Amino acid sequence: MNRRTRVALLRSLAPLALMAVIFYFSAQPGIDHHGWFVVLLRKLGHVTGYALLTLGWWWALRVISRRPLPWALGISLAYACTDEFHQTFVHGRDGTPRDIAIDAIGMAIAALIINLRSKTSDSRTKSDAEGVAARSSLARSP
Repeated sequence: MNRRTRVALLRSLAPLALMAVIFYFSAQPGIDHHGWFVVLLRKLGHVTGYALLTLGWWWALRVISRRPLPWALGISLAYACTDEFHQTFVHGRDGTPRDIAIDAIGMAIAALIINLRSKTSDSRTKSDAEGVAARSSLARSP
């Protein structure tokens, strides 16, 4: 096993642990009535959890994949679907496509963060390269 594969396996422990936490919370029996504030907090938990899950998988896979974001999004979406299916077996809970859509909002936020981060690092790398070229003696010679 090469170094990159070992690093990816070690990094994958973080999103796997988060998946275990999500599973734990989704296995809790539901209560018949929630106040609007509790519902809002739970939905924000969905968004936050799946944003972190997507970021975690992106981080783990970026050492072995040229395009880790589609993989991270795919894994997170598949887990959201299986998590909602799992909830259909939990007393007082139900799995809904609406919750998958809410989870997808978190995934989209993570993708946006990753894309904004890569654009700023690309522009920083480009400006650094231009600065080095401008300072070099070859760039100043006629």
